[in-house]
Amino acid sequence: MTARSRSLPLYCLILLLVLAALAGLWYGLGRDQALPDPRLANGKLQCASYSPFDHDQSPFNKPLNIRRERVEADVALLAQRFNCLRTYSVTGLDYLPELARQHGIKLMIGAWVSRAPKATRREIERVIRMANANPDVVSAVIVGNEALLRREITAKHLTALIEEVKSRVEQPVTYADVWEFWLRHPEVAPAVDFLTIHLLPYWEDDPTGIDGALAQVKRVHDIFEEKYAPKQIFIGETGWPSEGRQREDAVPSRVNEARFIRGVIDMAEANGWQYNLIEAFDQPWKRISEGTVGGYWGLFDAQRADKGVLAGPVSNLPDWPRWLGLSALLLAAGLLLGGAPRDSRSSWQLPLAAGIAAASLALWSLQLWLDSRHFGEWLWFGALLMLSLFTAARGLLQLNPPAAGWRAELATWLEDRAGILLLATALAGAWLMMAQVFDPRYRSFPTFAMLLPALTFALWPVRGPRDELGLLAVLIGLGLPIMLWQETLLNVQALGWGLVGLLLTGVLWRSRQPAGSIAPQGQQETA
Repeated sequence: MTARSRSLPLYCLILLLVLAALAGLWYGLGRDQALPDPRLANGKLQCASYSPFDHDQSPFNKPLNIRRERVEADVALLAQRFNCLRTYSVTGLDYLPELARQHGIKLMIGAWVSRAPKATRREIERVIRMANANPDVVSAVIVGNEALLRREITAKHLTALIEEVKSRVEQPVTYADVWEFWLRHPEVAPAVDFLTIHLLPYWEDDPTGIDGALAQVKRVHDIFEEKYAPKQIFIGETGWPSEGRQREDAVPSRVNEARFIRGVIDMAEANGWQYNLIEAFDQPWKRISEGTVGGYWGLFDAQRADKGVLAGPVSNLPDWPRWLGLSALLLAAGLLLGGAPRDSRSSWQLPLAAGIAAASLALWSLQLWLDSRHFGEWLWFGALLMLSLFTAARGLLQLNPPAAGWRAELATWLEDRAGILLLATALAGAWLMMAQVFDPRYRSFPTFAMLLPALTFALWPVRGPRDELGLLAVLIGLGLPIMLWQETLLNVQALGWGLVGLLLTGVLWRSRQPAGSIAPQGQQETA
């Protein structure tokens, strides 16, 4: 019996274990989780934020093309769950009260207040006309949304707008902002009929994790009830993101979104609070200004599919079989590239390495799919994916060096360019670490973008230019503790990126050569 035939059973056993591990990974991410349904007094939820944009639309589109058929379908869907909808603008929505009337729901309509006086004036006049024309449907008017937070208007000017609208409509009038800005601008409170506060524990300067988020909501609500009594306190926005980067111990996920939303509903029902959930549908366009997390606050996704947030079992990754299938295809490609095992050592190393590569590539592909907002990011994240593919291929070929054929030619081609791949890894790693230090708020952690390059060059070193690699290693090494200090050690995603950054720092420092250009590894060893 040859060594190859003796190693085949071990190869098959390890391969089965790797397949089981991949299945366990994706099932663990996507399995349904049972949560208690909220207890509703009248069978429907109170109110939800509604933006009338389809999955491919944005308020920045010129001209603004709000599709009536989209709005009609949305109102029909939301009326099954909610008694009220909140809008942030009424531009292009003249027919919305008619639709609300047909479906028996109320509207809280908003005038978008900005630093542009003419646009603000148009919004004010539109909202007044709509309120006066539809007193049976419009239950309240909201003058401005987080305009103080954005520093687009002074509290004095805002108060004057609120007073004007109050004098021209019969409905109660309010202003909506994050709760801290009501405390910073106490002069606004006397002008409104009720206070509309935003309670978003994930976004606060000191984020609150899901385990403490409900207590934070109650704490703030109690403070406002005591401070501003007898005026009513209306929770104008409250919610949790289902995708995106972790902030300290605040982790976006569908399960956490469901936990938070259902908990808020139960708390509101028990205490007689008035609330509005943000938001009805995922809004992909918000990723442009708020990063990945901005596009995933919806109770339904951008295609209007139920995310399971409001009731029933919920999954963090309902399409997990698709990603398992991609992992299996990547595993098969890795095994084909690695070739048949020659001995007992390669018989367990090849399937294990191919499995690690498949999982990492699939996880980065998932993040790429969620994070990419425009062509430039698709190009950049795609380039990082190609870097992982090339370095993973080099590692698999190093594990089981081919003697001849296309695998040997590919191995030679990759080895001739290993120094370039190393320098690309160093540049990408330094850029990504500096971005997390200086502009981290809306950036996801690129752990799986750099894991395979870091591992491959750690196991199969390549020499490179001393000064360049040394400088880039220092940048990554200095940025790492700063990044962890900013994110705190509660941030598991940051810790994962920190471990990859630490590995990359060591790899680059070890890979420096005294002088000269990058040379293939074989030539360096000969020298």
